Amino acid sequence: MGARQSGARCKDKGLPGRGVLRGRQKFSPWDDALLSGRDPRCLLKRGLRHVSFSLVTKGMTDAPDFLWSLSEVQKLNLSHNQLRALPPEVGKLTRLVVLNLCGNRLKTLPREVSLLQSLKVLFVHMNCLTELPAELSACRNLEVLSLSHNFLSQLPASLADLSRLRKLNLSHNRFAHIPVCVFSLRELDFLHVGSNRLENIAESIQCLASLQIFIAESNNIHTFPRSLCLLTSLELLNLNDNDIQTLPEELYLLCRLARIAWNPMDKGLHISHNPLSKPLPELLEGGLEMLFSYLKDKKHT
Repeated sequence: MGARQSGARCKDKGLPGRGVLRGRQKFSPWDDALLSGRDPRCLLKRGLRHVSFSLVTKGMTDAPDFLWSLSEVQKLNLSHNQLRALPPEVGKLTRLVVLNLCGNRLKTLPREVSLLQSLKVLFVHMNCLTELPAELSACRNLEVLSLSHNFLSQLPASLADLSRLRKLNLSHNRFAHIPVCVFSLRELDFLHVGSNRLENIAESIQCLASLQIFIAESNNIHTFPRSLCLLTSLELLNLNDNDIQTLPEELYLLCRLARIAWNPMDKGLHISHNPLSKPLPELLEGGLEMLFSYLKDKKHT
């Protein structure tokens, strides 16, 4: 089931893959356990905090049925396979805290995901998602949701109920606007909507008062909204590669922005590769303090 095999065969028994090449066993522990008839529970990893199970890069098109009987598992990693669907039986894993499904071919998730009441982290990036079930909103303990690199253009309104969500990645999708439900997620401290089809940022962005990191690079945003300046907790604001020409005079209110940032990993204001009107490009070269001073003076003249 996707395991690497030497291609050699045991001369004595003729069983595929049971041979040894240069004295080394070519089976993964998972494959070896199944072939020997052992209980897959023996492969559960029991850490200090979580019981975990991993089937990464196995080439699976379907998840094996034995998974849904592993009721103890709290962290399940099925990333980088070829899964086209997740069966409803996933709802039996009610102790799941972390579910990693990234790098598959999923188009949606089953409604039974609503039964995962303990779930805190859900990775579904790098799939083929075109929709999400409204029932995902029942996962009220969810804190991290990664949906980047899919084909999403909208989110269910019910996701506004994810009141504990802190980190949301919607980048590299097909959103023409930030979904309205996002503005109800008052605990968000990280929001990534880069590489979509945004032309504006709604005034409702000011509702996300806890935001510390907001990334909206590589869109077609025409205006830097004044409402962004009310998010005084922002430490990283990335609006690179858009169509912004002017900056609001209230920009100096973002006092936690430490610098004009040029490295993508740095905190600060990222505003490069925009058609900024003069004298803004020259002011950026002088640093954030010079830019703020100019905008304050402009506001009071």
